Amino acid sequence: MKLTLSNLSKTYKNGVKALDDVSIEIESGMFGLLGPNGAGKSTLMRTIATLQAPDSGTATLDDIDILNDKQNLRKVLGYLPQEFGVYPKMSAEDLLHYFARLKGITDKNERSEMVTTALEVTNLFNVKNKNVAGYSGGMKQRFGIAQLLLNNPKLIIVDEPTAGLDPSERHRFLNVLREIGTNHIVIFSTHIVDDVKELCNDMAIMNGGCILSHHTPEEAAKALNGQIWTKVIERDELEEHQEAFNLISSNFNQDNTLNIRVHSMEQPDDTFHAKEPDLADVYFVTLRKDKEVVAA
Repeated sequence: MKLTLSNLSKTYKNGVKALDDVSIEIESGMFGLLGPNGAGKSTLMRTIATLQAPDSGTATLDDIDILNDKQNLRKVLGYLPQEFGVYPKMSAEDLLHYFARLKGITDKNERSEMVTTALEVTNLFNVKNKNVAGYSGGMKQRFGIAQLLLNNPKLIIVDEPTAGLDPSERHRFLNVLREIGTNHIVIFSTHIVDDVKELCNDMAIMNGGCILSHHTPEEAAKALNGQIWTKVIERDELEEHQEAFNLISSNFNQDNTLNIRVHSMEQPDDTFHAKEPDLADVYFVTLRKDKEVVAA
């Protein structure tokens, strides 16, 4: 199974270019679309989900022309937007039956089997009779996954699903996505690097409506081998190091000093030591290069 996007562009009436000639191929598995807020991720997700049309370009899922055959795409699509509204005075089980009927699943036995499976996969079976209004944020997100699984979709889109979840809810939610990601194309849009690191076997970084890079997380980190350097500095030395070096990130230590990370093809000076690159380094280096290109 393959999703192919070619030269997708979209400019809003206010002049914002949300998609800028986006071309990418995505195959089965967990695909992370990583980028800051305002990068164009949600516009791309809504375009793939047939909720808005691009100004130009093409999009296909195998032999389905997404932009011109929306109904066939929707039959195999599961979509969880950033804001997922529910009917709070209904139990999870009743609400899933309602959604299943909306999706055209008329056979009662088939519908019951699908609802039970969705509740079990998302670890909500034990609270199936509880009103969704009483669910925690993480449970509501898992309910969102349950409803999109009802039509056994081939393509699943989840847009910023872990924003606002506490660590334990986030962990449970990611485990659910990990379980369903083996047999589907799952596009996971986020600005949280750790979500992609923990979950995805393929990824792209997006900003300014453009795809800046497309690699597996391992390939992306490996490409920076020998280019990430670190040292500990005092807080009042930060500005000096920002001006002198290509500083990509900094973190406080318990003693209130800063651990800084610098991108350089060579050791900046003998006070720095080499560090194995991680996905956060890839993200910051990619965005910094893009900023430099835009500024030029």
